[in-house]
Amino acid sequence: MRCLQSGEPLGRAVEMVPSSESVATSDCSASGHSCLGGQIGNKKPDTGNIEEAESSLRESGVLNYEEARALLGRYEYQKGNLVAALHVFEGIDIVSVTPKIKDALSKSRERRKRYSQNNDEQQMSVHAVALLLEAVFLKAKSLQVLGRFKEAAQSCKVILDIVESSLPEGLPDNFGAECKLQETLSKAVELLPELWKLADCQREAILSYRRALLHEWNLDAETIAKIQKEFALFLLYSGGEAMPPDLRSQMDGSFVPRNNIEEAILLLMILLRKVTLNRIEWDPSILDHLSFALSVSGDLMILANQLEELLPGTIHRKERFYALALCYYGAGKNVEALDLLRKLLSNREDPRHVPSLLMASKICCENFSVTKDPGVSFARMALENLDGRCNQLENLANFLLGVSLSAYSKLAISDAERVKRQSEALHTLETACKLSRMEDPVVLYHLSLEYAEQRKLDAALHYAKCIVKLEVGSNVKGWLLLSRVLSAQKRFLDAESIINAALDQTGKWDQGDLLRTKAKLQIAQGQLKSAIETYTQLLAVLQVHSKSFGSRNKLFKDKRDQIRNLEVEVWHDLAYVYISLSQWRDAEACLSKSRAIKLYSSTRCHAIGKMYEAKGLYKEALKAFRDALDIDPDHVPSLISTAMVLRHCSDQSNPAVRSFLMDALRHDRFCASAWYNLGLLHKAYGTESAFVEGAECFQAAHSLEESEPVEPFR
Repeated sequence: MRCLQSGEPLGRAVEMVPSSESVATSDCSASGHSCLGGQIGNKKPDTGNIEEAESSLRESGVLNYEEARALLGRYEYQKGNLVAALHVFEGIDIVSVTPKIKDALSKSRERRKRYSQNNDEQQMSVHAVALLLEAVFLKAKSLQVLGRFKEAAQSCKVILDIVESSLPEGLPDNFGAECKLQETLSKAVELLPELWKLADCQREAILSYRRALLHEWNLDAETIAKIQKEFALFLLYSGGEAMPPDLRSQMDGSFVPRNNIEEAILLLMILLRKVTLNRIEWDPSILDHLSFALSVSGDLMILANQLEELLPGTIHRKERFYALALCYYGAGKNVEALDLLRKLLSNREDPRHVPSLLMASKICCENFSVTKDPGVSFARMALENLDGRCNQLENLANFLLGVSLSAYSKLAISDAERVKRQSEALHTLETACKLSRMEDPVVLYHLSLEYAEQRKLDAALHYAKCIVKLEVGSNVKGWLLLSRVLSAQKRFLDAESIINAALDQTGKWDQGDLLRTKAKLQIAQGQLKSAIETYTQLLAVLQVHSKSFGSRNKLFKDKRDQIRNLEVEVWHDLAYVYISLSQWRDAEACLSKSRAIKLYSSTRCHAIGKMYEAKGLYKEALKAFRDALDIDPDHVPSLISTAMVLRHCSDQSNPAVRSFLMDALRHDRFCASAWYNLGLLHKAYGTESAFVEGAECFQAAHSLEESEPVEPFR
């Protein structure tokens, strides 16, 4: 005891069995500290400390002051006396022994290379090094339990600094295995990032993670995989943005992550590759986190490739198909996603898989023009398989069935069949609305939309108001639908007031569609100059949009395309206004701007045709309308305009005129202009039956015009 307190070396004859009243306890009591008993649990003291002490004594002939304190500190730590153990560890002057530790580690590596056992008498033994580094590690653990995280991290960092500076090329295999040196080092490498996180030092935590993965610590595969996963999760969910790694050691052309998400994706993909190579066990959470990261970054096709590369049996075949379908759907490849879902829903796989049925119905609803399948059968089958077991999914299935039936009604040949499907669509959407207790804005939106398209405007207005109230005006779609319903009721001032209120509550980024609707309302009221000013304001907003999203990654590709399409349509709207004012040069300038953004556009060709028609150049107009139909054979305005020019230039009863008008009505039965021109055509026939049919057409045109919004509801 006196030797320890005085710092003198202990002789060989010192008894190494620690007494119950250790020097740590004495020091702790003397300094006024209270010991924390039982915090580590009722662990039995490790008798390995005696063996290590004997090994150190045999190699160096003496147990110095620091080694003795390391030994006694570990004994107190194992008993659970953390404050006492910490008091003993703090008595170790690690700074003074660091040069000896470094010298011992570096020369130990050289001896391993030469396979020589010659040793300097003054050199510290590997056992002593292991004992001292373990003391530093246990000091860090004690500080962690006591809540002193930053001090714990700084203490733990000392171990890595010493080993890294001593062995810059990395540790050799099985280095220090006989004295637990490798075990201590592995634990320190794994603990340091956690301590920095507990200390709320994000930058230091990230640097320590990178240090753990880039330096050769001789860690086993499972430990490395654990560190990689923890680092990836920290990058994804910590909420901070770390500086990119400086990987100068990599070869030219190698991928270097630019931000947190890219670095996390890289780590998770490395882990998936290790699973594929059978280097580590399969962990389903790796795929979950990678799915999130790639979804956020917009790289869903990369996720699809990763799913396809997984070995058979890693995940269930059904789960793989469904995940791949989600990836393709998110990447905009709806046909491929639907093909995968149909494969999954085949009799060979699982025809009763409800998530796949719902998703297939959703894809069909959203891409009806491409899939040619409204998705009614998928939604009905989902309802049958649910059988009332889940109210939320049943609500979703009813909603999708209603939307599907609405799309399906457009395929009806007879009016009776169309009315029947529309009635069923309304009933199903109302059921979904009741199941959601009028609290689902998406269901309310489509219910209001269906009422509006069936020209039941009072009911449509009621549900549109419910949407705005439920969402507290946070969604532009609700405001737009409400203003369009009001415009269909010819309440233009009220509709414009709604748009102005929406503009006050909406940020600049979301005002594009609102400003365009406002301009359309001003045109409907004959305020053409005000409309031009509104369009000019909208174009300024869109230019700021384009510059903002121009340099972003593919996550914003859809947004960029949406902005470009809206800008093209705004130039077309302005061109129509200038044509109505006979300002040809301004109209041509607008059309030139449109062409610079989008080379082929049926609407631009139609606007050019209308300009020629206004000038009396009917042949040029007819050519422009035909160009529009070459680009889009279903372009309703061009079909009607072609019929009007043909009727003006040729025989009033030209069969081609009727053909174009009927084609227009086949695509849009609610087009008042098509019904009106069809009525004129019947009137030109001059027969009694033609007069009757013409009167019906005029009546339909008048009824539709009375309830026509300034913009389509959908």
